[in-house]
Amino acid sequence: MSEQDDLEREFDIKWAGAAEHKEPSARARMLAARWKENPPDPAPFRAAPERHAPRRSSWISTAIVLGCVAAVILLLGWAQTRSPY
Repeated sequence: MSEQDDLEREFDIKWAGAAEHKEPSARARMLAARWKENPPDPAPFRAAPERHAPRRSSWISTAIVLGCVAAVILLLGWAQTRSPY
């Protein structure tokens, strides 16, 4: 067997995927070590919205955006009529 065949066999993806033991990534090892001493607080998958902030309804936000767009269109139209060219 040639040296080329040895290298191909050594770095074969199928061979690596079939390994019984896979070493965790450096980040996983770091977090495991950190959490061993100081575990993180449990958190839900989706956090509940904060209750102290007032929430605007979606139609108010839509009206504000459309009003700004209309104001820009009117301003550009006015500027075009005032230009000498």
